[in-house]
Amino acid sequence: MTQTVVAVGHDAQFKEIVRTMEQWSVSAIPVLEGEGRVIGVVSEADLLPKEEFRDSDPSLFEQPRRLSDMAKAGAATAGELMSTPAVTVHPGATLAQAARIMAVRHVKRLPVVDDIGMLQGIVSRADLLKVFLRSDEDIEEEVRRTVVSYLFPAFSHAIHVEVHEGVVTLRGHIRDTSLIPVAARLVRAVEGVVDVDPHLTGGSAGPAGPGDAG
Repeated sequence: MTQTVVAVGHDAQFKEIVRTMEQWSVSAIPVLEGEGRVIGVVSEADLLPKEEFRDSDPSLFEQPRRLSDMAKAGAATAGELMSTPAVTVHPGATLAQAARIMAVRHVKRLPVVDDIGMLQGIVSRADLLKVFLRSDEDIEEEVRRTVVSYLFPAFSHAIHVEVHEGVVTLRGHIRDTSLIPVAARLVRAVEGVVDVDPHLTGGSAGPAGPGDAG
């Protein structure tokens, strides 16, 4: 997350919000109350109705489903404009969880808040994509340490791990082929992994995983 966060208070005026967004090149901004508790978020979508309805109101047919937008068109402060409750995430959330919240809730930025709602930082789509800048060497080391050594502790040296542009290839001979989808799932959960290509073969001559019978 980004810990330096631009935010506005409940009483911030419309033009102040627009200027702040322009100055900091952000598309949404948290609204704070008191010592820093997040109570809502103002986004570009919350600001646009004022321009959309500048010359005319929606048709009678549209009005019932545009009531919220019509209210925002007449709003002048952050408290009137903001979407509330704010869609937020806790500091302990994984990148996958944050990405899922953004996708489901159709938001581009997530305020990061503690257990009492105090602002700690913000996560943007760009922040989530930075994980894919992780080097292939770092990914390989983590896959070996957290997946291969865990699933195949006695024979981890026999499993070959290759990472190219974030795509992880596993090669080797294992005794329990039921562990192949488990290995693929665990590798896919490693941050920075783009895809997994498991070339693992099974047979009684190969090494055993932790779940094999003796």
